[in-house]
Amino acid sequence: MGAYKQIALTLRNEYKTRPDQLKSRLIKWREDPSIVKVAAPTNLSRARTLGYKAKQGIIIARVRIRKGLRKREKQRGGRKPSKSGRFFAHGKSFQAMAEERAARKFANCEVVNSYYVGEDGSYKFFEAILADRNHPAVNSDSFYRGILNRKARAFRALTHSGLRHRDSVQK
Repeated sequence: MGAYKQIALTLRNEYKTRPDQLKSRLIKWREDPSIVKVAAPTNLSRARTLGYKAKQGIIIARVRIRKGLRKREKQRGGRKPSKSGRFFAHGKSFQAMAEERAARKFANCEVVNSYYVGEDGSYKFFEAILADRNHPAVNSDSFYRGILNRKARAFRALTHSGLRHRDSVQK
């Protein structure tokens, strides 16, 4: 069995059994800011399959998203039965929201892809792979050059999670 397959199996088993090591990691992540630049990917095998390369100009950002429905403000100005709902589902997945937040935080970078890294009772955590548009090491790579030609990929549903959402809406 190869190294990346072993990493993937270890993490999958870790998510199922929820050992103390994962719990302490989630507690630490919960105390961090909502968007944090990370030195290395948590799940290296998943990051590599989604386009991560360990080179200058490639950034990993961990994004924290609050779970649950969106709560709307209380209605004012009379009775509106059709508008009386308070809790509504989001129009996109938490992963797509995480990609958009990472793209806003790192404005000089383009979102390549993202992947799930964990969740606790209140939050889901994703890691977004970002490529710096102006870095020469990224611009010389043909794979990233094709990605960087499409500006604002996360907002136009051109990443993996956005494409899944876009396909389900069109059907």
